[in-house]
Amino acid sequence: MKVLKSLYLIINYKTFIVTALAVGSTYACRIFELKADFPLTIIGIAIVFPVVFSIDSAYKRRERALGLLGDFKAHLLAIYYASRDWVESEGFEKEVKDQLINTYMSLRSLFTANDKEVDEAEKRIFQNVSKVSKTVVGFGGLGLPSGELSRVNQYVSKLVVSVENLKVILHYRTPITLRAYSKVFIYSFPILYGPYFEHVAEQYSNGLQYMMPIMFSFILISLDNIQGHLENPFDQIGEDDIKFDVEEFSEMIEQR
Repeated sequence: MKVLKSLYLIINYKTFIVTALAVGSTYACRIFELKADFPLTIIGIAIVFPVVFSIDSAYKRRERALGLLGDFKAHLLAIYYASRDWVESEGFEKEVKDQLINTYMSLRSLFTANDKEVDEAEKRIFQNVSKVSKTVVGFGGLGLPSGELSRVNQYVSKLVVSVENLKVILHYRTPITLRAYSKVFIYSFPILYGPYFEHVAEQYSNGLQYMMPIMFSFILISLDNIQGHLENPFDQIGEDDIKFDVEEFSEMIEQR
Protein backbone atom coordinates (compact mmCIF):
# COMPACT_ATOMS: atom_id res chain seq x y z
CA MET A 1 0.00 0.00 0.00
CA LYS A 2 2.84 2.40 0.77
CA VAL A 3 4.31 1.86 -2.70
CA LEU A 4 0.93 2.56 -4.31
CA LYS A 5 0.57 5.74 -2.27
CA SER A 6 4.01 6.89 -3.38
CA LEU A 7 3.15 6.17 -7.01
CA TYR A 8 -0.10 8.12 -6.68
CA LEU A 9 1.86 11.19 -5.54
CA ILE A 10 4.00 11.24 -8.70
CA ILE A 11 1.51 9.74 -11.19
CA ASN A 12 -1.86 11.45 -10.98
CA TYR A 13 -4.65 12.80 -13.18
CA LYS A 14 -2.31 15.36 -14.81
CA THR A 15 -0.13 12.51 -16.03
CA PHE A 16 -3.04 10.84 -17.82
CA ILE A 17 -4.36 14.10 -19.28
CA VAL A 18 -1.02 15.01 -20.84
CA THR A 19 -0.50 11.40 -21.97
CA ALA A 20 -3.88 11.38 -23.71
CA LEU A 21 -3.11 14.69 -25.44
CA ALA A 22 0.34 13.45 -26.52
CA VAL A 23 -1.11 10.22 -27.92
CA GLY A 24 -3.86 12.23 -29.65
CA SER A 25 -1.24 14.54 -31.15
CA THR A 26 0.74 11.56 -32.46
CA TYR A 27 -2.40 9.99 -33.89
CA ALA A 28 -3.33 13.26 -35.62
CA CYS A 29 0.15 13.48 -37.12
CA ARG A 30 -0.31 9.96 -38.47
CA ILE A 31 -3.66 10.87 -40.04
CA PHE A 32 -2.30 14.04 -41.66
CA GLU A 33 1.13 12.48 -42.40
CA LEU A 34 3.08 15.06 -40.43
CA LYS A 35 6.62 13.96 -39.62
CA ALA A 36 9.70 15.77 -38.31
CA ASP A 37 13.04 14.73 -36.84
CA PHE A 38 13.14 17.12 -33.89
CA PRO A 39 16.35 17.07 -31.77
CA LEU A 40 15.89 15.43 -28.36
CA THR A 41 18.63 17.64 -26.86
CA ILE A 42 16.06 20.45 -26.66
CA ILE A 43 14.12 18.46 -24.06
CA GLY A 44 17.24 17.94 -21.96
CA ILE A 45 18.23 21.62 -22.09
CA ALA A 46 14.81 23.25 -21.94
CA ILE A 47 13.04 20.91 -19.50
CA VAL A 48 15.02 18.22 -17.72
CA PHE A 49 17.91 20.43 -16.58
CA PRO A 50 15.71 23.21 -15.09
CA VAL A 51 13.40 20.68 -13.39
CA VAL A 52 16.29 18.69 -11.90
CA PHE A 53 17.84 21.96 -10.72
CA SER A 54 14.54 22.90 -9.06
CA ILE A 55 14.27 19.48 -7.39
CA ASP A 56 17.81 19.77 -6.04
CA SER A 57 17.12 23.29 -4.75
CA ALA A 58 13.86 22.22 -3.07
CA TYR A 59 15.58 19.20 -1.47
CA LYS A 60 18.35 21.41 -0.04
CA ARG A 61 15.73 23.77 1.42
CA ARG A 62 14.02 20.81 3.07
CA GLU A 63 17.31 19.61 4.57
CA ARG A 64 18.03 23.10 5.91
CA ALA A 65 14.54 23.29 7.37
CA LEU A 66 15.11 19.97 9.17
CA GLY A 67 18.29 21.35 10.70
CA LEU A 68 16.52 24.52 11.84
CA LEU A 69 13.67 22.50 13.35
CA GLY A 70 16.23 20.39 15.21
CA ASP A 71 17.81 23.59 16.54
CA PHE A 72 14.41 24.84 17.68
CA LYS A 73 13.66 21.65 19.59
CA ALA A 74 17.16 21.58 21.09
CA HIS A 75 16.74 25.12 22.45
CA LEU A 76 13.37 24.20 23.94
CA LEU A 77 14.99 21.23 25.68
CA ALA A 78 17.85 23.42 26.94
CA ILE A 79 15.37 25.80 28.55
CA TYR A 80 13.51 22.88 30.11
CA TYR A 81 16.70 21.36 31.53
CA ALA A 82 17.61 24.74 33.00
CA SER A 83 14.23 24.93 34.75
CA ARG A 84 14.66 21.40 36.06
CA ASP A 85 18.32 21.32 37.04
CA TRP A 86 19.47 24.90 37.66
CA VAL A 87 16.78 26.15 40.06
CA GLU A 88 14.69 24.62 42.80
CA SER A 89 11.05 25.67 42.86
CA GLU A 90 7.97 23.50 43.21
CA GLY A 91 5.75 23.78 40.19
CA PHE A 92 8.18 25.92 38.16
CA GLU A 93 9.39 23.01 36.03
CA LYS A 94 5.80 22.06 35.16
CA GLU A 95 4.96 25.63 34.17
CA VAL A 96 8.00 25.86 31.88
CA LYS A 97 7.25 22.45 30.37
CA ASP A 98 3.69 23.44 29.45
CA GLN A 99 4.88 26.69 27.88
CA LEU A 100 7.52 24.93 25.80
CA ILE A 101 5.06 22.35 24.50
CA ASN A 102 2.56 25.12 23.63
CA THR A 103 5.34 26.95 21.78
CA TYR A 104 6.13 23.89 19.69
CA MET A 105 2.42 23.36 18.99
CA SER A 106 2.10 26.96 17.81
CA LEU A 107 5.09 26.42 15.50
CA ARG A 108 3.30 23.46 13.93
CA SER A 109 0.13 25.53 13.59
CA LEU A 110 2.04 28.29 11.79
CA PHE A 111 3.68 26.05 9.22
CA THR A 112 0.59 23.94 8.51
CA ALA A 113 -1.90 26.85 8.44
CA ASN A 114 -3.71 27.91 5.28
CA ASP A 115 -3.33 31.40 3.83
CA LYS A 116 -6.23 32.83 5.84
CA GLU A 117 -4.92 31.52 9.18
CA VAL A 118 -1.19 32.19 8.78
CA ASP A 119 -1.22 35.75 10.22
CA GLU A 120 -3.05 34.68 13.35
CA ALA A 121 -0.80 31.62 13.72
CA GLU A 122 2.29 33.81 13.44
CA LYS A 123 1.03 36.10 16.20
CA ARG A 124 0.33 33.08 18.38
CA ILE A 125 3.83 31.64 18.19
CA PHE A 126 5.48 34.91 19.10
CA GLN A 127 3.05 35.33 21.95
CA ASN A 128 4.14 31.94 23.25
CA VAL A 129 7.83 32.80 22.82
CA SER A 130 7.14 36.03 24.72
CA LYS A 131 5.65 34.01 27.59
CA VAL A 132 8.73 31.81 27.64
CA SER A 133 10.93 34.91 27.71
CA LYS A 134 9.00 36.35 30.66
CA THR A 135 9.26 33.02 32.50
CA VAL A 136 13.02 32.96 31.92
CA VAL A 137 13.24 36.34 33.66
CA GLY A 138 11.79 34.57 36.69
CA PHE A 139 14.89 32.37 36.87
CA GLY A 140 16.72 35.30 38.43
CA GLY A 141 14.21 35.51 41.26
CA LEU A 142 14.80 31.82 42.00
CA GLY A 143 18.50 32.36 42.65
CA LEU A 144 20.00 31.66 39.23
CA PRO A 145 23.31 33.55 38.81
CA SER A 146 23.43 36.26 36.16
CA GLY A 147 25.82 34.28 33.92
CA GLU A 148 23.51 31.29 33.67
CA LEU A 149 20.49 33.60 33.29
CA SER A 150 22.17 35.26 30.32
CA ARG A 151 22.77 31.83 28.78
CA VAL A 152 19.08 30.87 29.09
CA ASN A 153 18.12 34.20 27.51
CA GLN A 154 20.32 33.26 24.56
CA TYR A 155 18.27 30.09 24.10
CA VAL A 156 15.13 32.24 23.77
CA SER A 157 16.90 34.44 21.22
CA LYS A 158 17.88 31.36 19.21
CA LEU A 159 14.26 30.20 19.23
CA VAL A 160 13.27 33.41 17.46
CA VAL A 161 16.16 33.05 14.99
CA SER A 162 15.06 29.50 14.12
CA VAL A 163 11.45 30.60 13.60
CA GLU A 164 12.45 33.46 11.30
CA ASN A 165 14.76 31.25 9.25
CA LEU A 166 12.02 28.65 8.89
CA LYS A 167 9.62 31.39 7.74
CA VAL A 168 12.07 32.36 5.02
CA ILE A 169 12.02 28.79 3.71
CA LEU A 170 8.21 28.77 3.89
CA HIS A 171 7.67 32.01 1.98
CA TYR A 172 10.62 32.09 -0.45
CA ARG A 173 10.95 29.02 -2.64
CA THR A 174 11.84 28.22 -6.25
CA PRO A 175 11.51 31.38 -8.39
CA ILE A 176 7.93 31.66 -9.68
CA THR A 177 9.12 32.48 -13.20
CA LEU A 178 11.25 29.32 -13.33
CA ARG A 179 8.32 27.20 -12.14
CA ALA A 180 6.03 28.79 -14.75
CA TYR A 181 8.62 28.26 -17.49
CA SER A 182 9.06 24.60 -16.54
CA LYS A 183 5.33 23.90 -16.41
CA VAL A 184 4.68 25.46 -19.82
CA PHE A 185 7.25 23.28 -21.54
CA ILE A 186 6.56 20.14 -19.49
CA TYR A 187 2.89 20.17 -20.47
CA SER A 188 3.41 21.29 -24.06
CA PHE A 189 6.44 19.29 -25.27
CA PRO A 190 4.79 15.83 -25.32
CA ILE A 191 2.07 17.35 -27.50
CA LEU A 192 4.29 19.48 -29.73
CA TYR A 193 6.57 16.49 -30.36
CA GLY A 194 3.75 14.57 -32.07
CA PRO A 195 5.49 14.85 -35.49
CA TYR A 196 8.70 13.47 -33.98
CA PHE A 197 6.90 10.53 -32.36
CA GLU A 198 5.28 9.75 -35.72
CA HIS A 199 8.68 10.01 -37.40
CA VAL A 200 10.36 7.46 -35.10
CA ALA A 201 7.27 5.20 -35.12
CA GLU A 202 8.57 3.69 -38.35
CA GLN A 203 11.24 1.93 -36.30
CA TYR A 204 8.71 0.17 -34.05
CA SER A 205 6.40 -2.75 -34.57
CA ASN A 206 2.74 -2.05 -35.19
CA GLY A 207 1.00 -1.04 -31.96
CA LEU A 208 4.15 0.28 -30.27
CA GLN A 209 4.18 3.65 -32.01
CA TYR A 210 2.53 5.30 -29.02
CA MET A 211 5.09 4.12 -26.48
CA MET A 212 7.27 7.20 -26.96
CA PRO A 213 4.58 9.82 -26.23
CA ILE A 214 3.40 7.77 -23.23
CA MET A 215 6.93 7.46 -21.81
CA PHE A 216 7.72 11.14 -22.39
CA SER A 217 4.52 12.23 -20.68
CA PHE A 218 4.96 9.95 -17.67
CA ILE A 219 8.60 10.96 -17.15
CA LEU A 220 8.13 14.71 -17.49
CA ILE A 221 4.93 14.98 -15.42
CA SER A 222 6.40 12.71 -12.72
CA LEU A 223 9.43 14.99 -12.42
CA ASP A 224 7.14 18.00 -12.13
CA ASN A 225 5.06 16.26 -9.43
CA ILE A 226 8.18 15.36 -7.45
CA GLN A 227 9.34 18.95 -7.55
CA GLY A 228 5.87 20.16 -6.56
CA HIS A 229 5.78 17.96 -3.46
CA LEU A 230 9.24 19.08 -2.36
CA GLU A 231 8.42 22.73 -2.99
CA ASN A 232 6.61 23.16 0.32
CA PRO A 233 8.09 20.74 2.89
CA PHE A 234 5.56 21.84 5.53
CA ASP A 235 2.18 21.20 3.85
CA GLN A 236 1.93 17.59 5.15
CA ILE A 237 0.92 16.25 1.72
CA GLY A 238 4.03 14.57 0.35
CA GLU A 239 5.72 11.61 2.02
CA ASP A 240 8.97 13.58 2.34
CA ASP A 241 7.36 16.49 4.20
CA ILE A 242 8.70 17.62 7.56
CA LYS A 243 6.71 16.16 10.45
CA PHE A 244 6.18 18.24 13.60
CA ASP A 245 6.40 15.55 16.28
CA VAL A 246 4.80 17.57 19.08
CA GLU A 247 3.35 14.50 20.81
CA GLU A 248 6.67 12.65 20.71
CA PHE A 249 8.45 15.76 21.99
CA SER A 250 5.97 16.04 24.87
CA GLU A 251 6.42 12.37 25.80
CA MET A 252 10.19 12.76 25.61
CA ILE A 253 10.12 15.62 28.10
CA GLU A 254 7.81 13.69 30.42
CA GLN A 255 10.29 10.78 30.50
CA ARG A 256 13.34 12.86 31.30
